[in-house]
Amino acid sequence: MRMERQLALALFLFLVSVCTARAWLAPDFCHEKQCPEYKLIKEGKGFEERLYDAAQWITTKVESAESSDLMAANSRLKAYCKKQNDDGYNIPEDTWPVVITVRRGKDYYLSWFVPPGTKTPPPESDPLVIIESRPEATVYVRVFGGIPSIKGGQENAKALCKSLDKDCTDTTYSGAGYESFFSPSHHNEIWIYASDINKSETS
Repeated sequence: MRMERQLALALFLFLVSVCTARAWLAPDFCHEKQCPEYKLIKEGKGFEERLYDAAQWITTKVESAESSDLMAANSRLKAYCKKQNDDGYNIPEDTWPVVITVRRGKDYYLSWFVPPGTKTPPPESDPLVIIESRPEATVYVRVFGGIPSIKGGQENAKALCKSLDKDCTDTTYSGAGYESFFSPSHHNEIWIYASDINKSETS
C-alpha cells in the first residue's frame, strides 16, 4: 500500500510539472488581457523570431490610411462584436493587440484577436467583417515605442527588413498595438510573417 501511494504521488507530481511547463505566461505588454500565444525562438539584433500558435482574428478592410477611416473600421468591429454577442456569441472586445495589416503598400486591414475557445458566428454573418483562422506561423517582430502611426509602421517595417537582411519589396506587414492611442506610453510591434518574405523573394 505504501509503495502504491508513493507511485501515485510521483505520477501526480509529474503531471503537475508537465501542465506547469505547458502553461503560457503572457508578457507584461499584454496588460493582463488575452493576447495570442507564442514561443520566443530567437533574439536577433533589432528583431525577435517568434512561433505563434494558430489563432482566430476578426478583420475588416480600412478604406484608407486616414485616421477617420481607421476610426470607422474600429467602430465597425466594435458594432460587430456587440451584435454577435447580443445574438448569443461571446466575442470579447478587450483583447490585445489591435493589428493593422498593410498589403502591397496600399491595402489596409484592421484585426482584433479572438481568444481560443471563443464561440464565433458563421463566417457569412457580416459582409464587412471576416473571421480569419491563421495557422501556426513563424513571425519576425520589431519592437518600438512612441505614438503609433502609419508612417512609423512603414519606417519600422523597413528597419526590420534591414535587420533580417531580406528584400521585403511589397511584403505584407502588420503593426500591432497594445495600448490605447491616448496611453502615456506605448509598446508597438511590427510583424512580418516568414512565409510572406519567402513569397516576395520568389515572386
